[in-house]
Parts: sequence; C-alpha cells; structure tokens
Amino acid sequence: MDPKSVVMKKALREGRQLFGTFICLPSFQTIEVMASSGFDFMVFDAEHAPTNPALVHTQLMALAHVNTASVVRIASQDPNLVKSYLDIGADALMVPNIETADQASEVVRMMRYPPQGYRGVGGSMRSTNYFRNAAGYYASSNANVCLMAQIETPKGLANLDAIAAIDGVDVIFFGPNDFAANSGLLGQPGHADVMARMEAGMKRCKELGKASGILCGEAQAERYMKAGTQVVAVGSEVGLLVGAADGLVKRLNAMPR
Repeated sequence: MDPKSVVMKKALREGRQLFGTFICLPSFQTIEVMASSGFDFMVFDAEHAPTNPALVHTQLMALAHVNTASVVRIASQDPNLVKSYLDIGADALMVPNIETADQASEVVRMMRYPPQGYRGVGGSMRSTNYFRNAAGYYASSNANVCLMAQIETPKGLANLDAIAAIDGVDVIFFGPNDFAANSGLLGQPGHADVMARMEAGMKRCKELGKASGILCGEAQAERYMKAGTQVVAVGSEVGLLVGAADGLVKRLNAMPR
C-alpha cells in the first residue's frame, strides 16, 4: 500500500479536491472520535496550539487505521522541527510564512536526506517502523515527502510564481488570517479585498499547474473551491465543539419553563 503522502500527492496531480480541518487540541481521544468521519486530511497545528512532537505522535497513531492523511503545521522554518515531525510519521508538513523562493528551497532541503538536502538520519523512529523498514524509507522519502508552503503576506503573494516553481513545493497554502493582518486588516480574513487576493492567488496557481489550499470557514469554502483551490481546510475541531456547545445552550435557554 502506498504511503498516505503518495496518495495525497497523486490526488493533487489529478486535480482532485481534498477536504479537511485543523486540529488544535492536544488530545488522542478527539482524533480517535473523528478518525472515521471521512476527512481527507487533518492539519495538526503545532504553530499556535499547545502541542509538541510527543503529543502529535499519539494523535498520528489514532489515524493509522484510516485513510485520513496527517499534515503538521510547524511553528517556524526550523530544520529541527522538520526532522522531528517527519520522524514521527507526518504525511505532510505545512510551513508558515514563506515569502521567497529561497525560503521555499531551503525548506525543501530541510525535508530531504543527502545529497538533495540535509535532513538528519534517524533509525529507530516511527517513520521507519522502528528500523524494520529503514532501507525502504530512506530510499523513497525524498520523493514521497509532501510540502505545503504557506503564503501569509503580500510579499509572499507577490513572489507566488517563484515559490510555486520550486521543485518540492507540492501545495501553495494561503493563510487569510495572517494575510489580512499583514495587509492592515487584522481580524478580517473575510474582508472583500483579502478574499479577492486569495482567489487571484488560487487562479494563478491553477495557471501554473500548482495545487493550492486554504483555511477558511464553511461559508467561504464554495467560493474558494470555484476559484480552483484543491486543499480545503474548513475550521477546526475547536470550532465544531464551540458551535455545538453554544448552540445547545442557546436552544436549552430558549425552551419554555
């Protein structure tokens, strides 16, 4: 069976749309509950959420028996974080705030073993099935790793063509929250100007033959899908929990007494 990273990359090459959500709670049980929901992928947010590789490791275990791919958004362009999350078996990495082709190229090198890169070589780790498949993993990893480069600033968007041209960048993933903040529109990811620029970026990716993705609300998903984006992350498990809990309390308080 092909690794989930390979399945994901094949789907992207074929132009299929993939649907997922962000994961912000450091909970194995939450992932176990959601594993059979049918998401194509889950993004484990190691940039803003209170987590670490040991906690994400347990969450990846909860996805092992389903087809849902794991994407880890790391906190920064740090080779040690890249190494740690690939070693525990993340199917893809999302790297924030890529603004230039040089940054994208450097992250690709972080993700690849020599001579194509400088990723450190571990043996008894989850990605090699604790050394049982080390030879096979080392031989295939450089081709199989999946990188989602996140564009979150006007500078990054201006350099979109150059970033998308880097071999090893599989997805250009737009971040409307930070893009809005970096455009003087803090807290307004749904602002008309922000959405229009996200759409323009997606359409340009499609022209370049590069997959794009975005984190958005359910209300915006269809619009972005029509613009050609393929990797659609809608909200988060925290948002689902808050919406359900708040809605229940509201309905209970409205009942006759």
